[in-house]
Amino acid sequence: MRLPSNELPPLSGATPLASASGACQCFLDVRAATERLAAPLSAEDCGAQSMLEASPIKWHLAHTTWFFETFILERFEPQFAPFDPAFRVLFNSYYQGVGRQHPRGQRGLLTRPDLGTVQAWRANVQERMVRLLQHPASAANAELASLLELGLQHEQQHQELIVTDVKHLLWCNPTWPTYQEASAQLDEPAAAPPVLRWQRFDAGLAQIGHDGMGFAFDNELPRHQVWLDAYELATRPVTNAEYQAFIAAGGYDDPAWWLAEGWDWRSSQQITHPLYWRETAQGWCEFTLAGGRPLAPEQPVVHLSYFEADAYARWAGARLPTEAEWEAAAQGCAQDLAAGRFAASAVLHPLPAPTQHSGGCALVQMFGDVWEWTSSSYAPYPGFAPAPGAVGEYNGKFMVNQYVLRGGSCATPAGHVRASYRNFFPTTARWQFSGLRLARSVQP
Repeated sequence: MRLPSNELPPLSGATPLASASGACQCFLDVRAATERLAAPLSAEDCGAQSMLEASPIKWHLAHTTWFFETFILERFEPQFAPFDPAFRVLFNSYYQGVGRQHPRGQRGLLTRPDLGTVQAWRANVQERMVRLLQHPASAANAELASLLELGLQHEQQHQELIVTDVKHLLWCNPTWPTYQEASAQLDEPAAAPPVLRWQRFDAGLAQIGHDGMGFAFDNELPRHQVWLDAYELATRPVTNAEYQAFIAAGGYDDPAWWLAEGWDWRSSQQITHPLYWRETAQGWCEFTLAGGRPLAPEQPVVHLSYFEADAYARWAGARLPTEAEWEAAAQGCAQDLAAGRFAASAVLHPLPAPTQHSGGCALVQMFGDVWEWTSSSYAPYPGFAPAPGAVGEYNGKFMVNQYVLRGGSCATPAGHVRASYRNFFPTTARWQFSGLRLARSVQP
């Protein structure tokens, strides 16, 4: 069974709505994609929270609804009245400008409202949003258009989180249950990955940051110049087989490869392999959203923390790229994900590395297979300024104690895959589809 695609054309940014029908259809398509992701799950599945970093699927369904009711309907709907005043606190994630929030670690304790009530709220807000978007005055409202696009982009981010949070939740079940059956494509013989080679980039000035074409989050701005010394980037991500060699060589037992904090984390958590791997008498297997499967050696390794990615890079005699190096290299590559890995991979797992690349770039799988850790701390670009009001809390307040990942993964909506997109997580985060691509400095 294939998961539904949530690839959508971008809206027009902070400009008046092109047409009421187009805006309504885009809104309805995004909302429907979210609900299709939740459809295979029971009410019990939707209410559970597997760890602090993850949220119940019911909460994702509610919070994305909260966003439209709080930031759009409350601002623009005539005679606005909330569906339930208590939801303003229950489903506020981190917006201090809106008011109080229910503690993140207790989202799984919210047995009320039940899933049916949340679904009724979604339907109610959806109907009111469509009515608002169809109102003649909305067509020329640039502020409404901007908030609508942000809300849709926000919901698509939560679609990716639904996928990763469901995977972690089901993995916690020792029976390794199935979310979706695997497609026959996954059982076809996989091509060997291309030989890992190195692509050189000469020293010079590079432009990074969003180029102004289409939507961008505020943390991608402003576009600016950076100086890059000469470097080399691996032509593809690190594979499962290559990472297995690191494990077999005792990489998890040798502190020489680890940052001090990473070694302490590895030791205290007794980490010996990537998340979702399990060693059996028949060899390594891994948990996927289609249940347990033998580990595919040719696929990119995923579900690594920053510490694991950095340790592997050191062991391999290389390093992680900076985010500026990654983006400068990626600007010359076509986004070859076709309809999007999100739609193409029924188990939401990176597909085997392609043997060829269309677009004339030597680098393969830069987009849409696996988030690639960089060595760059998540920090504001020179001249960054958050938006005024509560929506300004979207990104800027998290620019501390996080590292940047680039490229998008098999669970990332295709419209979010671009060279300038900056994802960010703490160094210990592993439940995202995160891996690595090696880099090397070039001596003058």
